[in-house]
Amino acid sequence: NPNCSTAQLVVALKPLHDAATIKRVVVATYQSVSGAGKAGMDELFEQSRNIFVGDPNEPVKFTKQIAFNVIPHAGDFLDDGATTEEWKLVVETKKILDPKIRVHATCVRVPVFVGHSEAVNIEFENELSAEDAQKILREAPGVMLVDKREDGGYVTPVECVGEYATYVSRVREDPTVENGLSLWCVSDNLRKGAALNAVQIAELLGRRHLKKAA
Repeated sequence: NPNCSTAQLVVALKPLHDAATIKRVVVATYQSVSGAGKAGMDELFEQSRNIFVGDPNEPVKFTKQIAFNVIPHAGDFLDDGATTEEWKLVVETKKILDPKIRVHATCVRVPVFVGHSEAVNIEFENELSAEDAQKILREAPGVMLVDKREDGGYVTPVECVGEYATYVSRVREDPTVENGLSLWCVSDNLRKGAALNAVQIAELLGRRHLKKAA
């Protein structure tokens, strides 16, 4: 059962992979403090309060101050410079979608209580326009497309709290690579827990096997 960062990513990627075969994914995650448990949420609350009243801040749960800051570090560091959180995202995405997909991840902790966000760049084997990708995502199970291409026409963690869907916005073509797209996806990491992950991944794998059998 994958972690919540992987789960929201593969829910968004799977229908696109079925349509045009993904070659490579580069993802930057912006993970809320609730991903580090209650201690993470408490630390953000206490540090924010301390800053306003002028009290000193000493990091405990995180390696640096999290209030009004971003930390490019989630998990433990590995010998190659990646972190365990980044390693899991790579391994789990390949395991669920396709072992041939190349995946590179950077995981960042941000001062948000609930809701993980991801900036995703995708390279496909076959051509897929942004318009076609939007149509596919609009019909995809577990995905809610909110992509109005105007001020406020996208989803942020605040809007996804309490929701089960993976929200996708800012779908656009990437002119720097052949058959490239970029998108933004957001999900409530607390709602997207173990039980829901298991159900959604089972559905994804079930559709894959049905497609092969057809």
